[in-house]
Amino acid sequence: MSLDRADARERDREDPLAGFADRFSVPEDYYMDGNSLGAVSEEAERTLQRAVDQWRELGIRGWTEADPPWWHYGERLGDRLAPILGAGGEEVVAANSTTVNIHSLVGTFLDGALAGAETATGEMASGPGVVVNELDFPTDHYAIRAQLQARGYDPDEHLHVVESRDGRTIAAEDVIATLEREDVGVLFMPSVLYRSGQLFDLERLTGAAHDHGAFAGFDLAHSVGVVPHELDRIGVDFAAWCSYKYLNAGPGAIAGLYVNDAHFGTRPGLPGWWGNDKDTQFDLALTYDPADSAGAWQIGTVNVFSAAPLFGALDVVEDAGIEAIRETSVALTEYLIDLVDAELADNGYAVGTPRDPERRGGHVALEHPDAYGISEALRDRGVITDVRPPNVIRVCPAPLYTGFEDVYDVVQHCREVVVEREYEGYERGGVT
Repeated sequence: MSLDRADARERDREDPLAGFADRFSVPEDYYMDGNSLGAVSEEAERTLQRAVDQWRELGIRGWTEADPPWWHYGERLGDRLAPILGAGGEEVVAANSTTVNIHSLVGTFLDGALAGAETATGEMASGPGVVVNELDFPTDHYAIRAQLQARGYDPDEHLHVVESRDGRTIAAEDVIATLEREDVGVLFMPSVLYRSGQLFDLERLTGAAHDHGAFAGFDLAHSVGVVPHELDRIGVDFAAWCSYKYLNAGPGAIAGLYVNDAHFGTRPGLPGWWGNDKDTQFDLALTYDPADSAGAWQIGTVNVFSAAPLFGALDVVEDAGIEAIRETSVALTEYLIDLVDAELADNGYAVGTPRDPERRGGHVALEHPDAYGISEALRDRGVITDVRPPNVIRVCPAPLYTGFEDVYDVVQHCREVVVEREYEGYERGGVT
């Protein structure tokens, strides 16, 4: 098959999601950073404005009289998120931030492991160790180390870090070997590695964790909204994620969490009044009465304005369908990889993302020794990517607002900035 512009346009004509781009506004000609911050849709903007209007018109009555009532934002959004996670509505809630949720959930299940509680599939969990990997996003390790320290355990001894064989990916076999070798109570892994885009087999990892007496938890930040999940079917114990990437709910948008219903009634590691049973919350008792659902892991009062855009953003996801989103995402990343092989290999670029679509999330890692300068030069051309040290340019053709012709053009820009040596002279600094 040819890889010219005419071919790209034909692919766009055949893409069932092509029309969704009209519902989004993107800040540049080519916005390839949706794995870091998604673009704004008309629907997300509308539901944010709706909340502002409700505040103006209803004031404090908005907690109970707004549509939907602010009081139930977390649970209502959980019901909407549940189908794309393969979960029941009561098992999912929109709450807190991702890092706060990791603190709370890891702390909860560390306590469960230390108490010898059962995993979602009935195995007895034991041991203070937590299995992670060296390519994790740093906040996961910060939170887990703090939770170990709070329970009197030395993180250097009880945080078991699986090393990468190639600096890009983590072998499932190495994770399993660590579970076999160490005294482990919790496995906590990402669904997708933030740098390389490697997609893990969550079912295999969950089964291995349970086989070795550990709870299975996941950071789904780089997969929710672009990869379908089946958390209930495979017996995941808990998960956390953000909603400002592929869910397109906006900067600092409310996060989300999942707790398998086998663990309802477990005391959260960071209890707060918003996780109290709604029927007794305004009794204002000084003893905690947790909700009998994932809602118990809510901590502080819901941030209405960081949650409101998610209602509209989910309208778009539901209209598209998560399976169709995944299908188009795989096709776009496959096309990007093919173009890199055909047009960029001679210019020093390499693909650092697994080529098997079953092992690839929604973005592609382009490796180049001059990654930073290239990314900056691309920005000057209206192409937004980002860099992750030491040599990765992350390119995300988000399927709801990126087309095949966009990908074709971006690859041409990548080639030209190297051929013309436009990447020279940029000094690293600031947020990318």
